[in-house]
Amino acid sequence: MTYFVNDACIKCKYTDCVEVCPVDCFYEGENFLAINTDECIDCGVCEPECPAGAIFPDTTNEMAQEHIDFWVNLNQEHAEKWPNITTQQEPMPDADKFNPKMGYDGPSKGPEFSGMPGTGDYYGTSSNINLQSSRTF
Repeated sequence: MTYFVNDACIKCKYTDCVEVCPVDCFYEGENFLAINTDECIDCGVCEPECPAGAIFPDTTNEMAQEHIDFWVNLNQEHAEKWPNITTQQEPMPDADKFNPKMGYDGPSKGPEFSGMPGTGDYYGTSSNINLQSSRTF
């Protein structure tokens, strides 16, 4: 089993989850956090910390298996490219506006996903890495 982040994180990027992760398996994109599914120890402490409800175990019954597989793969793909993040940072400017737990019920945020890296803990600026996502929604 592993945990993954889904599209509820897009344009929110709360980092409460990274602060509690005992193995530092979160990686930061421009507008999304990803879990390295190989590093995740399946402890689950991150799941209740996410204000957007974007973290799930890969055994969840809340979505179809094809969606689980898509998000698990997307998390792993980008965790391998993006910088590690281990400390809590400010969420995105309009995070609360796009938070499903705070009433956002607009269109899917999937098309808003950016494959660009964030700053992480160690890179200083996201311009140090220039990676585009091969994923489309």
